[in-house]
Amino acid sequence: MSYNEKKVSIEMGHGQAPIELSTGKLAKQADGSVVLKQGDTMLLATVVSNREAKAGVDFLPLSVDYQEKYAATGRIPGGFLRREARLSDYEVLICRLVDRALRPLFPETYHADTQVMISLISADKDIMPDALAGLAASAAIAVSDIPFNGPISEVRVAKIDGELIINPLLSQLERATLEFIVAGSAQDIVMVEGESDEISETEMVEAIAFAHEAIKKQVAAQLELAKLVGAETKREFCHEPSDETLRAEVFAATYDKVYAIAKSGSTKHERTEKFAEIGAEFFAKFDEEELTEEKKFLLKKYYHDVQYDAVRNLVLDEGIRLDGRNARTVRPIWSEVDYLPAAHGSAVFTRGETQSLTSVTLGAKDDEQMIDGAFINGYNKFILHYNFPGFSTGEVRPNRGAGRREIGHGNLAMRSLKKVLPADAENPYTIRIVSDILESNGSSSMATVCAGTLALLDAGIKLNAPVSGIAMGLITDEKSGKYAILSDILGDEDHLGDMDFKVTGTEKGIVACQMDLKINGLKWEVLTQALDQAKEARLHILGEMKKTIAAPREDYKPHAPRIIQLTIEKEFIGAVIGPGGKIIQEMQRETGATISIEEVDGKGIVQIFADNKQAIDDATTRIKNIVAKPEIGETYEGKVKSIMAFGAFVEIMPGKDGLLHISEIDWTRLETMDGVFKEGDMVTVKLLDVDKQGKMKLSRKALLPRPPREDKPKKDDKPAAPVTDAPQA
Repeated sequence: MSYNEKKVSIEMGHGQAPIELSTGKLAKQADGSVVLKQGDTMLLATVVSNREAKAGVDFLPLSVDYQEKYAATGRIPGGFLRREARLSDYEVLICRLVDRALRPLFPETYHADTQVMISLISADKDIMPDALAGLAASAAIAVSDIPFNGPISEVRVAKIDGELIINPLLSQLERATLEFIVAGSAQDIVMVEGESDEISETEMVEAIAFAHEAIKKQVAAQLELAKLVGAETKREFCHEPSDETLRAEVFAATYDKVYAIAKSGSTKHERTEKFAEIGAEFFAKFDEEELTEEKKFLLKKYYHDVQYDAVRNLVLDEGIRLDGRNARTVRPIWSEVDYLPAAHGSAVFTRGETQSLTSVTLGAKDDEQMIDGAFINGYNKFILHYNFPGFSTGEVRPNRGAGRREIGHGNLAMRSLKKVLPADAENPYTIRIVSDILESNGSSSMATVCAGTLALLDAGIKLNAPVSGIAMGLITDEKSGKYAILSDILGDEDHLGDMDFKVTGTEKGIVACQMDLKINGLKWEVLTQALDQAKEARLHILGEMKKTIAAPREDYKPHAPRIIQLTIEKEFIGAVIGPGGKIIQEMQRETGATISIEEVDGKGIVQIFADNKQAIDDATTRIKNIVAKPEIGETYEGKVKSIMAFGAFVEIMPGKDGLLHISEIDWTRLETMDGVFKEGDMVTVKLLDVDKQGKMKLSRKALLPRPPREDKPKKDDKPAAPVTDAPQA
């Protein structure tokens, strides 16, 4: 054996397979490499970090990539190239889950380029890899010499049939009333994201606490693995120069001025300009010769620290925020619906300096989004896209498509609104929501939730309940023990604060959340207080939204397409489609409607989609005729399909022909079919009978008045002389 493999195992309970972590066998040139295995699911996680940081870098350049290999599920990728391409949205969301859990745990002064890569190399179709990726990544760091204040782990916690379960199977999740991904270290929670069925704040805290107990066990296993490979000692580093004298000089010269501007309650752009002026005035004291690259770096860093301390101290000492609000106040809100006349639904939602213009488009089944991933594939009928252009923050930034942040924020809004959509039977539409952020200064994803609710109501979608969202912040001082929970945080409060906690919900409870912490030691009572304060803010925002529109419109917009959904017997699916799709294609071509059909639970579900009522009615009539069962004694308008010597075959329903015998055409005896009908003629007939083989007997004469009966002459009677006007001989 040419390798020295070390392994640890984690018992999961609930009849689940144990998780096995191993190192020393694969990818040995990486700084750290671990294979995670549970059942048939295997993840390979690697980490590499440069020894030195690049000059002038004052942050951690961390990249996290998660990719699913199609071979893991025995599939070949689609597309022309037939190979794994750019990451899917699903993979990007897992990258973000891992990144947000790892990033806060690296030392603040560690600035070396660091790359974490996680690959799904084998998949069990019922064991979800997203809840295992964070554990695999952290274990790879744990067995390396990279400085890290972990380990951490991530788990999925779900409540199924009233019981909390860690990392449930995919097949169990359909019954879950709450589902969160929770990340943390042995001491603290660092990240939460998930959705729920209008749960209470207490129920959410219980679920997070339950998840934390499982995380502690997984952290202990990583420490055991690190000890087995002798990875307790981490590399030394010095990535950040310092000059305490210069730091003191910067603080003495600028702190009071910055504090005064922070306290002035000015707008974002005014505040930014004044902060820049203070910094420029101080930097101008230095000669060009003095301003080395290192000194410029330190001046910039220390001046940022001044702003950091001033803003936080203002909140903790005086209870005043950058825009003059107190901790609980939500910024002014205004909203409007039906703003875009050609859209199927639209809304503008503005809260302070954050604004979303959101549209709703209603589509047919053919508009569903196809998901073609290695682990998850299928179709999605509810789509939400979130766009964050540079002008929303007054910046010049090229548009290169949706980034990871946009995908993540859009997913949170999608989770929130998906929870209140009506059941498929009541909502046959494929729905696409697009949120364009026109202004941003804090919580544009929560503005998207609010604008999305308004736009859906404007479109006439019968939501179970309206949803609003709020972003909560936290400022803490470990020395004094002071803290402040902030409702409706600004962008600067997100950047300079210790927590970004987004909560969405209805009047009944929470439907989705996303929490990121930048500090250690969030107490449970603080989390509970933050949730209670968030509820107060959510309900306030809901009240403001209801002033604009409180319930869904009674009907869709006049220009919105209509969908009729029919349920037919399974045996008629083929008849509606026709050989090679001939019948359904002909109906679509002739009516102008879009028709889709699929089998669900042993029934045929037919959707007829069109932007005008006549097309809907025509297609509906045709399909009903196809699936209708002929009834004896009923009258039908049929088309002559073929003519034989003994009669004609008449189609009384699409695909249903019956024999109109020559004797049933008229009360007058016909000797031949010549000249009676031609193919394509329409004829009204009555269904007389259907035999055991399903053959139908038709009659036309049964619908005609019977001629009067003629009396036959008696045998003894002589024929009467013909009546004539001619003279007698």
